[in-house]
Amino acid sequence: MARPPVLPGPRPDWLKIRVPAPEVVAEVEGLIREQRLVTVCEEARCPNLHECWGIHRTATFMLMGDICTRHCGFCNVGKGRPGELDPGEPQRVAEAVARLGLKFAVVTSVNRDDLPDGGAAHFAETIRWIRTLSPHCGVEVLIPDFRGREADLLTVLEARPEVLNHNVETVPHLYRRVRPDADYLQSLEVLRRTADWRDAHAPAMRVKSGIMVGLGETPEQVLALMADWRASRVDIATIGQYLPPSDLHLPLHRFVEPAEFDLFRQKGLEMGFQRVESAPLVRSSYHAGEGMAANAKG
Repeated sequence: MARPPVLPGPRPDWLKIRVPAPEVVAEVEGLIREQRLVTVCEEARCPNLHECWGIHRTATFMLMGDICTRHCGFCNVGKGRPGELDPGEPQRVAEAVARLGLKFAVVTSVNRDDLPDGGAAHFAETIRWIRTLSPHCGVEVLIPDFRGREADLLTVLEARPEVLNHNVETVPHLYRRVRPDADYLQSLEVLRRTADWRDAHAPAMRVKSGIMVGLGETPEQVLALMADWRASRVDIATIGQYLPPSDLHLPLHRFVEPAEFDLFRQKGLEMGFQRVESAPLVRSSYHAGEGMAANAKG
């Protein structure tokens, strides 16, 4: 069993987590177990799990198992050789979405570099099943980079999610340490191609990306990355505090002060982002539905 992470001093007050509505958390957890599903909420030890499950009755579903083919140093998901795809999973995810009565669903996956299409068709099938069982439910997909293959990205886009999210995770100079199997420019290209397709085929769709801070980046590097996002026509940005799942993961460099998160939000809005979720406990899918609703009103 992994030991607790070594942090730079005690966790500050702004990172304390409320635990609401345990009975609703248990209900959502029971449904996920019944449907034999995996959530990134649990796999990534998300600090907002109890809020999302207990108050908003939402969960971020993780497709294609709980074993990833990549080796990111921040991630708590298991690494190794994944199993076979479960062809019934897209329908079960959609059934869970329907039973929870969700108005907005978030779907992500492990990286599946072992598959010819990286799992793109599985994503698309899940979107189609959600559309079938919950016609009025919006869908956000948080996708891998598909090794830069444009055809696989198009497979997902042509299923027409409301939001296409691809996280760059950190600033370029930390990539070798944080995302050794990924490429910053390739991730930006995924976002740019998505924006190109959006502009040509689905103007209401939103392009989204996110990073963690506290890994050793500077505020100036974060702002430069945000400028890269805007150059790629990203609409929605998420910025949150990195918290290592254990001392076997990348160490935490510092706790980022709330005022710095406020700066990123302010500068991002000045750059032209439609929405910037920037706060210590923000995670990629945090308040995803609310963000889309706000954009629709705007």
